[in-house]
Amino acid sequence: MTKSFTTVFAVYDDMTHLDFTGPHQVLCRLPGAQTMIASRRGGEVVAEGNLVIGRTAKLSEIEHCDLICVPGGVTATSVALDEEFVGEVRRLGRGATYVTSVCTGSLILGAAGLLQGKRAACHWAWRELLTEFDAIVDEGRVVRDGNTFTGGGVTAGIDFALTMVAEIAGEAYAKALTLGYEYAPAPPFAGGRPELAEAATLATYNGHMSKLMDARRAEAREAGERMRAQAGVA
Repeated sequence: MTKSFTTVFAVYDDMTHLDFTGPHQVLCRLPGAQTMIASRRGGEVVAEGNLVIGRTAKLSEIEHCDLICVPGGVTATSVALDEEFVGEVRRLGRGATYVTSVCTGSLILGAAGLLQGKRAACHWAWRELLTEFDAIVDEGRVVRDGNTFTGGGVTAGIDFALTMVAEIAGEAYAKALTLGYEYAPAPPFAGGRPELAEAATLATYNGHMSKLMDARRAEAREAGERMRAQAGVA
């Protein structure tokens, strides 16, 4: 009999739903998979674009998991200041075999004190904020440091999830899933990373993001201060 493997996705309002749905689609195919979606209050979570994710469990009612995954989103740094949510991520992460995230979800892992001294990935526009949590910025699309696996921005979640499948169920199984999902990216525009983008495109994007950066940096700094204070009394 295949041993069960419990994955918990810790979700929240205004998250980037592909950060969650991409990895979920892959990880729910693990042998013996028990895949749980959980939020602070349970019930409905409204992701970016008004996508409603219903029937989520309450994080506080989950005793243990083998893998915890935190997706990113436009509200990631404000969620990093939600002490109840971060506390549950910390509790589950400390007992999990694998601690993982996609995109800016790594900032929430950082706020939970789960990335101190570790290499971690994040969306390229926000990865420098990882230093607020004493993490080491890594530009990789999928980064492993011990039992911690972090994915870069949004679409990297699928690469991350297939990496996890190979780790847990073996490379042959991961290759079969890759084939089954016809995962053969061929984007219509080859500018998905800053080093590949046209200068004008990058300038436009950075101009938009600069409007958010001051607020997100302040939130990340405060979350980092709370994290270090928590570590000092733990």
